[in-house]
Amino acid sequence: MYYRICDDTALRKWKFVPRAYYKLDLTEAEGLGEKQFETMLLCDGEHELEESPVLKGLIDLGLVEPCEKGEAPSEWSRLKEYPHRYFPKINLMITGKCNYNCIHCFNAADNTPLMSEWKYEDALDLIQQAADCGIRSFTLTGGEPMLYKHFMDIVREIYRLKMSVFEINTNGYFINQKVLDELKEIGCDAKMKISFDGLGHHDWMRNRKGAEEKTLAAMKLCIDNGFTVMSQTNVNRVNLESMEKTLDMLDEMGVECTRIIRTTEAARWQQAAGDACLSFPEYYEAMTRLVASYSKKEHRMRLIIWQFMEFDPACRSYKMIPVHFTEGEYRPTYPVCADNRKMIAVSSDGILYPCLQMSGSFYEVGIELDNLHKRRLKDILAGGDLHDKICANLHKLAKENPVCGQCRYYKYCAGGCRAIGIICSVEKFEKGCEINYYGEDKAKCLFFNCGWYKKISAALKGFTNLSYVEFLENN
Repeated sequence: MYYRICDDTALRKWKFVPRAYYKLDLTEAEGLGEKQFETMLLCDGEHELEESPVLKGLIDLGLVEPCEKGEAPSEWSRLKEYPHRYFPKINLMITGKCNYNCIHCFNAADNTPLMSEWKYEDALDLIQQAADCGIRSFTLTGGEPMLYKHFMDIVREIYRLKMSVFEINTNGYFINQKVLDELKEIGCDAKMKISFDGLGHHDWMRNRKGAEEKTLAAMKLCIDNGFTVMSQTNVNRVNLESMEKTLDMLDEMGVECTRIIRTTEAARWQQAAGDACLSFPEYYEAMTRLVASYSKKEHRMRLIIWQFMEFDPACRSYKMIPVHFTEGEYRPTYPVCADNRKMIAVSSDGILYPCLQMSGSFYEVGIELDNLHKRRLKDILAGGDLHDKICANLHKLAKENPVCGQCRYYKYCAGGCRAIGIICSVEKFEKGCEINYYGEDKAKCLFFNCGWYKKISAALKGFTNLSYVEFLENN
């Protein structure tokens, strides 16, 4: 009998990942065993195969199917080999322009303007390069990505090349029924990550009258149309008191998850709001109280508290983000940031960063690790400054920063967040100053040294701690 690889499945091979496959409904590749891989190679409509447990398993997984002789797999499904490491995603800032004038934004016009955007022809070329490098999915961000004139054309081209849009980061202003209908027609069911900064405060932070009403309407419309919605919510001293009511409202609306972010010390925010940033101790204290109160009510919406914790009321569980490894999980070969390792971050001017949260830091000191207007993506992924940063492992971090490497918490925190570590390594960002990619993440130092593990455990008794560490429980 003859077999072929299914049309929604693609056989792939990268440096250090010799046997893998993509599915159209997955954003990352799945590994294959040697026998599975060899069998799939023969599922080409030309080789007659006998029944076997391996073949049956592949059929059950929906990876191969019976066919007539000569019925070959699609071009996309056939084995593609790439000489570089595996990178499944791109976080693409398609434009730096925005229709809002947010008082906390580092891209603001009177702070560090980023008014660049991708030329349409260059954006199409980048999408083709991504396909040629085995990239599977995109996050589209800005500025405001939907302000980009060819936004829908970009989405359409991504899907034409058998890739997908995993997430759209937007302020929601341009979302309407026509936009959602177009996305559905293309086959795009991206998560809508929509910014909302608290009941009664959103207009002020977005510097636009009517923004709150517009944003909430966009969220509801997305939910009514079957899109998953995630709220991206800043928290500071000004809007802190509104957070509990805001979370109740978003949960009732049907928002799947709210990500609460500590508003950071951007120059424009300090000019507009003065001393409104929560210090990290204040932030930890306030967020512990907030989650504890939230946990006492009937909720379904998940919470992600930036760099602090995750809470899932449906599963009655929580995870402490600073506890990267539980007992025995630490591996020195693990990347310094697994998220950066999987997602290439591209700014609106073609410059690449380990993650876009680092873009302001690198920009201020004049460091450019790589640029897609100067080098092709396949060459960037094969080696260079950016490649070395995102592929660095925990052994490298410990060697470069012995303070972290010798710390008794290192095998649990994995050095913390590199973006925060960079910020903590510099007193004042200015052209020519040196930044330390391997600097200590002082927020995580505070978490472990000041006993926040125990404080969270005490506040969420009765819920399962997915990051349980006996050493931290007893010290």
